[in-house]
Amino acid sequence: MKRKLIAAIGVAGMMFGLAACGSDDDNSSDSGKGETLTVWAMDGSTPPGWTKDLTAAFEKKTGAKLKFETQKWDGIQQKITTALSESTPPDVIEVGNTQTPAYAATGGLADLSDLKTEIGGDWVESLNQSSVFDGKQYAAPWYFANRVVIYNKKVWADAGITDTPKTRDEFFKDLDAIKKKGKAEPIYLPGQNWYFFDGLTIGQGADLVKKEGDTYVSNLSDPKVAEAMNLYKKYQSYSKAPKDKDEATPQQAEVFAKGNVGAFIGMGWEAGTAIAANKDIESDIGYFTIPGETAEKPEGVFLGGSNFAVAAGSKKQELAKEFLKLALSDQFEGQLAKENGVIPNKESLNSNLAGNGAAEAAAPAAAVGGTTPLIPEWAAVENNPNPIKSYMTAVLNGKSPEEAAKAVEAEINKRLSQKS
Repeated sequence: MKRKLIAAIGVAGMMFGLAACGSDDDNSSDSGKGETLTVWAMDGSTPPGWTKDLTAAFEKKTGAKLKFETQKWDGIQQKITTALSESTPPDVIEVGNTQTPAYAATGGLADLSDLKTEIGGDWVESLNQSSVFDGKQYAAPWYFANRVVIYNKKVWADAGITDTPKTRDEFFKDLDAIKKKGKAEPIYLPGQNWYFFDGLTIGQGADLVKKEGDTYVSNLSDPKVAEAMNLYKKYQSYSKAPKDKDEATPQQAEVFAKGNVGAFIGMGWEAGTAIAANKDIESDIGYFTIPGETAEKPEGVFLGGSNFAVAAGSKKQELAKEFLKLALSDQFEGQLAKENGVIPNKESLNSNLAGNGAAEAAAPAAAVGGTTPLIPEWAAVENNPNPIKSYMTAVLNGKSPEEAAKAVEAEINKRLSQKS
């Protein structure tokens, strides 16, 4: 998942430093002396303080050296696929959560079921879901992020709104109030903000694919998916955004930055994009969790994030697991949450997000979030032109969800039948 995590830190002012502290002397050993463990981590995932402290703790505990190699997201899937097929792959690899099943299907990832038993009892189920393939634990959940409502406090106050909504109906009433005031666009929502729509389908308990025999096929015609799309249509009715564009065309944060938009649905780091476009808007920005049908349960969200996996071909399996035990420990999960403003793999660690408005708004929805279908075949569906985006635009332009689904399901099924 492509992220701009460091930008989120700047927005929220969340650069916290923790004093380096390794494991107790009683837990140190020299079993890894003379060894070097290589970890591939993506650009922006490993803040300096976390990396320094974890390296010191690992080297103290094992006697081995720890080598981080930073990777770029562009082209990473092919690079990892190639590396996993070689005789000397990197030992530990950060993998995008939705990409994990494809790597697991190749046989390139080690089974970490024993690690899950040992340290994963408190992992949030929705966050761990992408690490499991064919019933086995092929990775471990590391960190996550999801969309929130980013709103303009001045616009909301001008419309007489004094608090943020706790339910979907309250949210619509607030948008009505902004619309009635007539000075600002209530919400900026382009027709093809596909990941927000995916979150709505998760909230409706819908699946985008179903299995027929041994083959996955589209489930876009499911009435639950239609209900999610109708919700999206209602949200979009408050917006002047183009129905045939996504959130990057133009950048929705830059539209918001002009100061005449009440809110948009986005990642926390997008507030940084808005501030870069208009510094004056910084003090007007606020965040809240996307509200669901009831106050007790937030709206479903797409959970983007990263897992840690161990290459099946690594000759240092036990050393790699020692690394994971440290990296995923409460100490280092908590430190990463503080330094990068990301959601940790345990709810008990969410206190580390205190003071980071975007992260605090994102965290409550993590437990009810989900992902796109966790099957290797899914990646082809999202390739441009994404047929689900075409479906969304068709509904917004007047077709029924059933008609729009029929128009694209053949293409979705064709893509699902491709070999990954």
